[in-house]
Amino acid sequence: MAISNVTICNLALQKLGQSRIVSLDEDNSNARHCNVCFETLRDKELRAAMWNFALKRATLAASATAPDFKYSYAFPLPSDALRIIFPPRLGLDWKIESHEGSPAILTNDGSSLEIRYVARITDPTKFDMSFVEMLACKIAWHLCEVITQSNTKKQALADEYTDLKKEAKRLNAFERIPEEQPLDSWIAARQQGSIYLTDRGWMVGAGGSDY
Repeated sequence: MAISNVTICNLALQKLGQSRIVSLDEDNSNARHCNVCFETLRDKELRAAMWNFALKRATLAASATAPDFKYSYAFPLPSDALRIIFPPRLGLDWKIESHEGSPAILTNDGSSLEIRYVARITDPTKFDMSFVEMLACKIAWHLCEVITQSNTKKQALADEYTDLKKEAKRLNAFERIPEEQPLDSWIAARQQGSIYLTDRGWMVGAGGSDY
């Protein structure tokens, strides 16, 4: 069965012991409750981790208008960007701020910029199944009070959500090759034989003493 927004909401309603819906636009309380919170909770859960199915790449063009000071370029973010993945590079000077009313990366890095980011995925058939169950549980938790008025049930859903999120992130990690992290400058200098002792203490650079 193809996954849809309604499928996910019905999984949530099932966890609450509620009747299924056919459409989020139905004129009943269950559909209205799901319709109000679905997109917000979906985007929140997408942004919370580097889900493989939501990772995208883009080459950004600089804005025609430079930032007022400190940075030379502003790169407006893609409209579907929920979270920017900063490259593992020492001395990175990227700063995300509002520029001309939209979020942008401010930097001194060139006239184009390659980025990776977590995107807003609106097609639920692209979701990993572990994410689907986790999102359904989050929706159930969110709606629990208004639908059931049961704090006990809400706590049980919170515990289930925590377990499902751990499992989803664990499975997600299995499918990703760990990226090389930038070396601390002290470690990098040691590996290159460029830390040395002077009368002013340990120095980093081209020097004489081995350590």
